[in-house]
Amino acid sequence: MPEFDLLIRGATPLTKIGITDGKFAGFNAGSAREEIDATGLLVLPGIVDAHVHFNEPGRADWEGWATGSRSAIAGGVTTVCDMPLNSTPPVINIAAFDAKLQAARTQSACDFALWGGLVPGSLGHLKPLAERGVIGFKAFMSDSGIEDFPKTDLATLREAMFRATELDLPVAVHAEIDREIPASGQSVEDYLASRPVEMELEAIHAALEIAEETDCALHIVHVSSGRGVALIAEARARGVNVTCETCPHYLIFTGDDMVRLGAVAKCAPPMREDAERTALWEHLRAGRIDTIGSDHSPSPWNLKERANFFQVWGGISGVQHLAPVLIEAGLDPLLLAQFAARNPAERFRLAHKGRLEVGTDADLFLVEPNADYEVTAESLFYRHRRSPYIGRRLRARVDRTILRGKTIFLNGQFVGKPAGEFLKPL
Repeated sequence: MPEFDLLIRGATPLTKIGITDGKFAGFNAGSAREEIDATGLLVLPGIVDAHVHFNEPGRADWEGWATGSRSAIAGGVTTVCDMPLNSTPPVINIAAFDAKLQAARTQSACDFALWGGLVPGSLGHLKPLAERGVIGFKAFMSDSGIEDFPKTDLATLREAMFRATELDLPVAVHAEIDREIPASGQSVEDYLASRPVEMELEAIHAALEIAEETDCALHIVHVSSGRGVALIAEARARGVNVTCETCPHYLIFTGDDMVRLGAVAKCAPPMREDAERTALWEHLRAGRIDTIGSDHSPSPWNLKERANFFQVWGGISGVQHLAPVLIEAGLDPLLLAQFAARNPAERFRLAHKGRLEVGTDADLFLVEPNADYEVTAESLFYRHRRSPYIGRRLRARVDRTILRGKTIFLNGQFVGKPAGEFLKPL
């Protein structure tokens, strides 16, 4: 009798991977009903991208579950955690949660979890959302750009953290403090000057103080500066329950690149000077950054076509190339597996995800390490085929993506039907 349903042979660093009933079942010699020859390929656990905006229902014309999840799968991302804003209505109550869950269940190609929203007036909805199965609550400490998802004042944030502690769920914050910094013009340079790193540091400091007071599990998303990570590391050393995320675009690009690329590279916080980018890499390799997420936040291109750069929608399309661009930039694939798979799965209690271990979901992707190709608009699976990575030459190419033991992406093509499942924190 065959020992496994599927056996993957020849990949690096695990040369034999046995899969049965959608779970990893063994990593030694054995036989199987089906075998895959992965000689010359890298094998990595399916990425858990804890920061995407798929915007459906309500703004599927920006990016919906069908296109967003297929883009994820094409990049080796087998699980996404979708943010509560940009969809309409935002996920700040159970009716909105149920609407988003229905949209995702019928269309998502990858597994998914959902964040709940935290805005002024929504405190009474936190417990019902927790009972529905959100992985945590997301708040903005500055203007989100979405009218129906206003920023959270510090008093509300404090009370929410008390309640989140009781619910045993984390609070994630977009850490920037709005400041009145008059813009001298409408250019990219003016935008960069209007959002200095001090805005981020002030917000991080405030969030850390509240987390320490409330004993809340705090997660600070898309940290853009080495100085921000240093503040977080200091707080963690004194016992604050805090983790932080950065994104590929902060590790790849600088403010000068935003000036060069324009609207396709606009984000908030903005990209920083090279010294901050270098410091981020140092913190990452030292383990002081916990997770990497794409912060995939696309929009129709007409929202990017503004003479006034302040009016350009700020969001980067990046979920499809999270892994390839970081491998190209020199991140050890084993560290990528830690920061983009294991750590987010552990922080958000997605117990069966993010690891190549017996008993976990058999989610993985195989990477051709020396492919040498150019990212083109035609190769993107996003609803709007725009990305700051277009034109970059990469070597790491996703050859195959497997979700719960089934191949769903192979050599640039999708196979099978969408089969994403909803995940609750365990």
